[in-house]
Amino acid sequence: MSSRIPLRTISVSALARVEGEGAMTVRVKDGKVDGVELRLYEPPRFFEGLLRGRSFTEPPDITARICGICPVAYQMTACRAIEDAAGVRVGGPLHELRRLLYCGEWIQSHALHIYLLHAPDFLGYAGAVEMAADHREAVERGLALKKVGNEIMKLLGGRPVHPVNVRVGGFYRVPAKATLRGLAPVLEAGLAAALETVSWAAGFDFPELDIESPLVALHDPDGYAIIDGRIVSSDGINASQAQFLEVFEEYQVQHSTALQSRIVGAGHYLCGPIARYSLNYAQLTPVAREAASAAGLGTSCRSLFRSIIVRAVEVVEACSQALGIIEGYEEPPMPAVPVDAAGLTGHACTEAPRGLLYHRYRIGDDGLIASAQITPPTSQNQAQIEHDLAAFVGRNLDLGVPELTLRCEQLIRSYDPCISCATHFLSLQVVGR
Repeated sequence: MSSRIPLRTISVSALARVEGEGAMTVRVKDGKVDGVELRLYEPPRFFEGLLRGRSFTEPPDITARICGICPVAYQMTACRAIEDAAGVRVGGPLHELRRLLYCGEWIQSHALHIYLLHAPDFLGYAGAVEMAADHREAVERGLALKKVGNEIMKLLGGRPVHPVNVRVGGFYRVPAKATLRGLAPVLEAGLAAALETVSWAAGFDFPELDIESPLVALHDPDGYAIIDGRIVSSDGINASQAQFLEVFEEYQVQHSTALQSRIVGAGHYLCGPIARYSLNYAQLTPVAREAASAAGLGTSCRSLFRSIIVRAVEVVEACSQALGIIEGYEEPPMPAVPVDAAGLTGHACTEAPRGLLYHRYRIGDDGLIASAQITPPTSQNQAQIEHDLAAFVGRNLDLGVPELTLRCEQLIRSYDPCISCATHFLSLQVVGR
């Protein structure tokens, strides 16, 4: 019996190869998409609530626990938001070490996603273990590439996961020049593997779906944005990081434990590698631009399923940036600059591997956190994912249910969603009686 008719509901009760717990339902009625839900049912983790009453020095370590894949993103954003509140700007070698640590996380996270989570979709395998039986060399290359990121994290952060060497104002200790130079051969091998990754991913077959919504990312005219820059969009947004809440707003939907985001007065938008690449192509290092061109990418990319190529280009960029930082490194006179924050509010955005990450802290006169707001990239992309699912299903109703279900999962994985990052809001209403 054909599985194409009737087609009423496409449902995946537990999404595989994503971080966290979520489900997807697409309802079709009379040949049209009638409803889409990306249901994030992982329990809220209350991190904003946990931060209240803690010292302004603690958010880097507490928020790092939000995610085992992108802890550096949380640490860097927390540090910069608190430093913003205190009117302190960390520059010079300490800033460069922060950028290097962030490069390590990009390499680590993107390699994991490309090889172990997303590539099996394109090559027809249930997972990386099954894929390794036929593509052992590729999987070993991915693991080796991830190890390059691990080495940076271990040297600068103290360990590969949940670094312990980051503090407000800088680091607890910084590496000697000769020690940091020891990473160069590791990164040169990583750069070669990253270039192979771009070529490998470019050879996949890609379903067609172009993103038509606004693209949002940081933009830094002096380099491919990671921890600096203004918030820009393909539709003309140009805002400071402190203006984030004036431009974007969060709202709740019944089917998700994570807040969704939209542009104020507009609607959903996309953040992440495709947005970064398209808004910052001119800032890529030459080797990354050449790799992108050889892979068939133009100066922008709106093809959602080709995000795997864009991530591979960003691994090339991260390796290239890291090598440049190591080459120019001079040991700073002290591992951190003094920061004293009280009675102030600070904001910061950085580019986590999955996209724009925003932190805001209000610090009381006693130096304790009075309130905190964290808006992770997966929350920002949720509405866009649902929009894309509706568009993709609507154009592919002639596919059988199993094939269409697989393609929908592949679409969601194109975002590399981190559900655990997204589900930590606290909205508490006390009703008197």
